Amino acid sequence: MSRTGVYLAHPRPGSFNHAVFDAVVQELRDRGSDVIAHDLCAEGFTPGLSADETETVRAASDSPDGQLSLHRAEVATLDAMVFIHPNWWGMPPAVLTGWVQRVLMPGVAYKLAASDGEPEGLLKAGRALVLNTSDTPADREEIEFGDPLDKIWSACVLPYVGVTDVRRVVFRTVTDSSDEARESWLREARDQAAALLV
Repeated sequence: MSRTGVYLAHPRPGSFNHAVFDAVVQELRDRGSDVIAHDLCAEGFTPGLSADETETVRAASDSPDGQLSLHRAEVATLDAMVFIHPNWWGMPPAVLTGWVQRVLMPGVAYKLAASDGEPEGLLKAGRALVLNTSDTPADREEIEFGDPLDKIWSACVLPYVGVTDVRRVVFRTVTDSSDEARESWLREARDQAAALLV
């Protein structure tokens, strides 16, 4: 049985991001995946990286913060990951950025080679799916901004920790979307989640 971590980063209950999260979690469970689902805002995950956390390489259990230790231990057991969040200023929300910085630490998610400093990913999760919402039209996103979220996930974060298959879908524009469009996007989210298990 595959184990999938699903992480939601949106502070408002009832948001479309929450609907995507619920649909993905249900689809994966219906298909037999062992799903670890985290609504980071609802759980009160603390995004701020402390000075102590930056001083030394930490092991998964090497934190007095029980929530943080749990997340570090869980991420090492995953076969796949799903991240669901809006595009805010070309970045994930602070809670998810903080999750990346505090959970995907050296010794937990990667290590640096002594000779050249190149990272060696430690996670066994070979696949990840990023589902974003946006109110920026696709052509403007690409022409004016160069799609920074794609670079963050597909170039900077996930390959660094060993994830070689990074998939990403953007649902846009959300604010003025119809009920029909949202239903179509939820079907696509379910299909993408199912494909992650193949």
